[in-house]
Amino acid sequence: MARTIPFARTAAAARARRNRTLLLPVPRAEVDRLCLQVHIALDVMRRERGNAGAAQTLCQAMILTGFLAEAGYGEATFEQMQHAEEVISSAFDRGRESGVWSLDETGFRQFAAILSTYDKQLRRAPLSAVADASDRLERFRAGEAFDQRARKRA
Repeated sequence: MARTIPFARTAAAARARRNRTLLLPVPRAEVDRLCLQVHIALDVMRRERGNAGAAQTLCQAMILTGFLAEAGYGEATFEQMQHAEEVISSAFDRGRESGVWSLDETGFRQFAAILSTYDKQLRRAPLSAVADASDRLERFRAGEAFDQRARKRA
């Protein structure tokens, strides 16, 4: 009977395997799932069939794109992110007031460009960068300001 290759089962060995995994890109199936989710949200918002969840999905993808660009993966300008924030804020206001969750053609093009960058970032950035950006988004959603992390380091 063949013997299995002995792997060290120490905490240090497990930590080393995890650290190597964090250097790899996000698994292709997971990237495809995430990209499909945001593109569906963009499509329903374009067709005026969106909802708060679709708008939130686009908002989160926009923020993650900005965080990953800050980390050196892809390009997103401050002006691009600021304009996209205005577009999605308007969509939230309009959706809450009228029940119509949508993006106009200009907003659609703005988010299509952001999602194109997001797709490329997810395919190229290591898992550690995506995890850091996701953690940062979760802290922001919990109420921490974008710049609080920088103040903590100083």
